[in-house]
Amino acid sequence: MTSPTLSVAEAIRTRRTVRHYRPDPVPRATLDALLDLAVEAPTSWNLQDRSIVAVLSDEGRAGLAWATGGQPQPQEAPVVLVFVAEPQAWRDDHSDVHEQARRSGAWNDEFIEMFSAASRAFQKDLDQRGLLREYAVKDAVIAASFVMLAATEMGLATSPMNGWDEAKVKKVIGIAGRDDLAIALLVSVGYPAEGQRHPGRRARERNVFRESYGAGGAGDRGIRRRPRP
Repeated sequence: MTSPTLSVAEAIRTRRTVRHYRPDPVPRATLDALLDLAVEAPTSWNLQDRSIVAVLSDEGRAGLAWATGGQPQPQEAPVVLVFVAEPQAWRDDHSDVHEQARRSGAWNDEFIEMFSAASRAFQKDLDQRGLLREYAVKDAVIAASFVMLAATEMGLATSPMNGWDEAKVKKVIGIAGRDDLAIALLVSVGYPAEGQRHPGRRARERNVFRESYGAGGAGDRGIRRRPRP
């Protein structure tokens, strides 16, 4: 694994989306370290309702190229990570999660009992409102964000991919017909064959507000306020 060379802030500022890659494989130890960091990402109620499928084979990546309409990333990058959201994960047994938290001293038995009951009530409400998929996809995308920053620190390039056919991606990774699962994002990982300049971002004053969304600047404070009616 490459020794850390960037701070989190530096990784955020230097990360670029890369579409073309060298054929060099990502070392197994580096990939394992990257995935270990991915699963550290937080999830709603610590349900860990997302999984990652690492696609490394020529056949698998060709399938993902087909599923993405011929985009170059799966054809060139040695690894493509498929982030799978699991909206029904809340129904599963989470005793292993509780036991880990108990052993670490993070949760005691009283908290586990309360937290489990509250979590199930919250998920049932989401289910009734048709929002389970949305919440699981959010959790999966947070993990993908962790991957992109960690990869940057490791000297790897990434590209978050959102232009794909979900049914085709599911077929490639062996979950065809699984309506209980959703594809959240694809992220290619490898060593860049191109350099990318920063295209720039709008100034913070254009997109950041204080207290409520709306027009109007906050002057030198750098946060925008919505004018009072």
